Amino acid sequence: MESEPLLTGSMNYGSHPDHNDHLEKGSPKTRRLSYSVAAESCCVEGGDEDLYLQQAVVFIEDAIQYRSINHRVDANSLRLYRWYFSRIWQWGLGLTIAVVLILAFIERPSSLSYTSDPRFRPPPWEPPCGLTEGIEIVCLIIFAIDLATKSYLIGWEEFRKCKWLIVYILVISASVIDWTLTLSMYCEQNLRVRRLIRPFFLLQNSSLMKKTLKCIKRTLPEIASVILLLALHLCLFTMIGMLLFAKGENPKHNGEWEAYFRDLPTSLSSLLVLLTTANNPDVMIPAYSLNRGYSIFFIMFSGFGTYFLMNLLTAIIYNQFRGYLLMSVQASILRRRLGIRAAFEVMSCQGRGQDATHSEEHVERVRVDASLQVMARVQMKSYYRQAIIKRVQQLSDGFIQWEAFRRLFDELDKDRIKEHPPKPEYNSPLLQRLQVVFSHYYVMIVGNAVALANVMCICTILVLNSEKSIAERDDYYMEVINCFFILYYLMEMSLKILAFGWRGYLSYRNNIFDGLLTVCLLVLQITIFATYRLPFPKWNPASRGLMSLWEMVRLVNMLIVVRFLRIIPDIKLMALVASTLVDLVKNLRAFAGILVVVFYVFAVLGIWLFQGAITAPGKISVISNSSMENITFNFTMECGSYEQLGYWPNNFDDFASSLVLLYNIMVVNNWQVFMDAYTRYTTEWSKVYFVSWWLTSSVMWVNLFVALILENFIYKWDRSVTCSVADVERTGYETTVQLMFREQIQEPTEEELVTQLHQHPHLHLS
Repeated sequence: MESEPLLTGSMNYGSHPDHNDHLEKGSPKTRRLSYSVAAESCCVEGGDEDLYLQQAVVFIEDAIQYRSINHRVDANSLRLYRWYFSRIWQWGLGLTIAVVLILAFIERPSSLSYTSDPRFRPPPWEPPCGLTEGIEIVCLIIFAIDLATKSYLIGWEEFRKCKWLIVYILVISASVIDWTLTLSMYCEQNLRVRRLIRPFFLLQNSSLMKKTLKCIKRTLPEIASVILLLALHLCLFTMIGMLLFAKGENPKHNGEWEAYFRDLPTSLSSLLVLLTTANNPDVMIPAYSLNRGYSIFFIMFSGFGTYFLMNLLTAIIYNQFRGYLLMSVQASILRRRLGIRAAFEVMSCQGRGQDATHSEEHVERVRVDASLQVMARVQMKSYYRQAIIKRVQQLSDGFIQWEAFRRLFDELDKDRIKEHPPKPEYNSPLLQRLQVVFSHYYVMIVGNAVALANVMCICTILVLNSEKSIAERDDYYMEVINCFFILYYLMEMSLKILAFGWRGYLSYRNNIFDGLLTVCLLVLQITIFATYRLPFPKWNPASRGLMSLWEMVRLVNMLIVVRFLRIIPDIKLMALVASTLVDLVKNLRAFAGILVVVFYVFAVLGIWLFQGAITAPGKISVISNSSMENITFNFTMECGSYEQLGYWPNNFDDFASSLVLLYNIMVVNNWQVFMDAYTRYTTEWSKVYFVSWWLTSSVMWVNLFVALILENFIYKWDRSVTCSVADVERTGYETTVQLMFREQIQEPTEEELVTQLHQHPHLHLS
């Protein structure tokens, strides 16, 4: 995920007004830059030799992480800047954000109960007043320190331009005020506004999440036009449906009207749910039973709406969002090139500072030894550092020109080829022969075949024992089969270690996975023997210890089934799909982060609006037993209703159950059941909440996420189409959003880079 830049404002292309004359006097190839805080042409206030190197180190780190370089560049600020972006502070800040978000599970209404079903749910544990509030104020203090550090590092002029930091102040202030109100009311405050704005802390800590949000905002006008067409389609067919299925004289023919077209809200809801196919074919059955011709109405509605307009909406969302994301990635590439150019300029100043007799031509080159010093201090992945240093050392003239310096950092966009350690050398002919045999590709195929046979044996025994009780099962055959296969796995692992050596064996990710599960299986099997002795026919000893024999055997079998996943790296397409999923988890966390924010906000709103709205009948009768005759229930056992389906655990009574309910609605299967229940227990206006969530989650965000999965997979497929299975395993694809769009991105020109450097608020270029 992209690191958080200190300045998230847009970067303008083109010439700066104050430097137009300067840019016109020379081409990008001959243009010179200098610092102008004093009379010298290349001097930084308080500058020394180490300061130039320190500035270059920070600028290169900014380039690697796509950060803005518009921050203070004096020695003390640079030390603070590097500390701020250190792993300790960033992990600590991320942990603080996680803690403040998790508080929603503990605060009232607490989610700390084993079930969310109101019929069986015991009173949850409620934290004492001041516990969660104390944790929260510590988090808010950390956020205030984070804000103060950011504000200082970028300076007042840049701070005023950054809307995110201004909103950051407002959010912290509002949270502190609401926190104070909670304590003043002895924690009896039901409406906690700060809950709703907590996700902002997650948003502001990721520049890629901000870009995603900005791209979504820009995509909304195009989405709104299609949604308007969709609404027109829905309203038109609603009117036709109400006319077509109006109430008639014969009660037997009024089934469609009574169930789905009784009034305007019911008709709209019925067809909206049909748009998601959740109530198909239920919605048409009463009319279709009377006349098959009525099916034409429903087929036309769903055919045009579901298969044309909804897919058109998906295409527009993907196309427009992809275009805006490409623009955002273009700005990220500009930041990288700008950071590299800034490092080159300050290193040029460092070179000129050593020898005042150098002519102006030295501005466009840096010393090799200075470049090596800088690269040794830059925080980056070791294999990229080694590749760049190796290229620098190949330069023989002692200086690096700008173009050569820029090309050094092309290594950051290359795939890392993983080299496995050399195999150990043995003097014994027997060991050499075993090494040749067990390092061969066919040994892996045999191992996969044995793993498949093991899984098939387990499946066969499970089918045979599916109807038997635990007392009727004979675990003897299962244990004998498991012992045989586990011994084979242990032998295979040992011989592979012999063939490749420890380091070579562990250099393969599938070997690590395979070996770890084999060790777990061996430990479990030894535990079974120590507890229940060796197996024999009719072997079914009494349970002893923490786990029964059947539970331990089940655990062994589950590990064996999981171990079968070892075949994934050996099949090219499966390996490609698996690596795509891993890349999505590692590099597209920002997109999932937006979904977390949306879930969080809607869950808090759901608790505010619907907490306690649905109460189980048993609970009501206990509470109001003396006046049951005066209570009117919205309870119904109609087939397919919330109550008849037993959906009681799906409610908004606490934060955890709200998240699960929102997920169930996002999947859209039977989501009309929840909407109908809350309409009956509250008001018709509750449908606005459910439809808004469906549009936000299922229509918009899921489509975006699917599109990004496709983009990621196509990117990796195109690069791997000519690779073998071994090449896919050896190549560590560092797939990022920037690399996914790399071929469509235009390189910034020299003039754009120089213009941006002249606009730096703290370097004072002239």
